[in-house]
Amino acid sequence: MKLNEDIKPVTYMKTRAAELLRDVKRSRRPVVITQHGEAQAVLLDVATYEALRDATLLLQLGGQAEAEVQAGRTVPQSKVFERARKRLVPAGE
Repeated sequence: MKLNEDIKPVTYMKTRAAELLRDVKRSRRPVVITQHGEAQAVLLDVATYEALRDATLLLQLGGQAEAEVQAGRTVPQSKVFERARKRLVPAGE
């Protein structure tokens, strides 16, 4: 993070919004927006936001899966594939 580029006061955002958006999109670096000298928000380009959101969701799924394993709520792989085949292939084929 470059402090002179990546931390901006809210007044900068108000007066130079288009420039700020262009810079964030180009650099793909987040910009911290401050108000009264304190960080209040972070401005991200859409691609970075989506990547962070996807990574967070994947971590949440991993955590849920780990909790299921710890609680003993698992099914053997052979059973999973057997159930999937029954759903995918109609009876009698």
